[in-house]
Amino acid sequence: MLEAVDLALALSKTRYQRVFPPLQERLRQLQYQLRDAEIPTVVLLEGWDASGKGSTIQRLTERLDPRAFRAYPGSPPSALEQRYHWLWRYQIRLPEDGQIALFDHSWYGRVLVERVEKWVKKKIWNQAYEQINQFERWLSDDGQVIVKFLFHISQKEQRRRLRALEKNPRERWRVAKEDWRRNWHYDEWIDAMEEMLAKTDSPHAPWTVVEATDGRWTRVKVFETLVRSMEQALARRQASPASVSRTRAAQDATRPAREERAASHLARERSVAAEAGLPIQE
Repeated sequence: MLEAVDLALALSKTRYQRVFPPLQERLRQLQYQLRDAEIPTVVLLEGWDASGKGSTIQRLTERLDPRAFRAYPGSPPSALEQRYHWLWRYQIRLPEDGQIALFDHSWYGRVLVERVEKWVKKKIWNQAYEQINQFERWLSDDGQVIVKFLFHISQKEQRRRLRALEKNPRERWRVAKEDWRRNWHYDEWIDAMEEMLAKTDSPHAPWTVVEATDGRWTRVKVFETLVRSMEQALARRQASPASVSRTRAAQDATRPAREERAASHLARERSVAAEAGLPIQE
């Protein structure tokens, strides 16, 4: 699959300046619309080091309301988190209704970095595919929007970017030995990514592969995908307001039926009481 990705795709500066600001504004509007509709959004960013995930997050945070947005960087599990199921530390960071949570590296670390670096046995990471699918199915059934991105660049492009970062005194701290080692083992990472895409792509949580060689193309594709996914989620909720019972929309949509049932139960209670000669309390 990744072999067929056209990594030469790019966007001119003129077109970028025309299409990107409206996308930022539309995303800002959608954040408030999904907040009012009580729809939580989960955004996952996976992919190569130095592939542009950080700059994309910066563009996202420029216009979004920080009161309803949280970004979580990838990090090793703490001693406390290791005591629980490996998905637990992500579950406790899921967004509240109407909020957005972004994971820069997510639960897919189990089938990517932990697999390639051999931090866990094959039996463990192989079991994770089904656990992830069940987890995301649960999130979807719970009314959450799941948007998954895989940032893809070539081995040569990643090497060029790592060298450029090392030459910049302000940016060289971002490059570690692990980044170079992973570049050397590029083919192993490709295999892991291919299997991840094949086994965890689903209608309710599809993957979007981002051709990340050109920064302008990358940002526009991410924003377009986010906007489309959020608009579709909003349309579904508006078409079926009772789909998530805990929301205000569901309470409003079901109020007539609940009142009718309550009146029916009360009428039956009165009828039974009257037949039995029992007093009826108003």
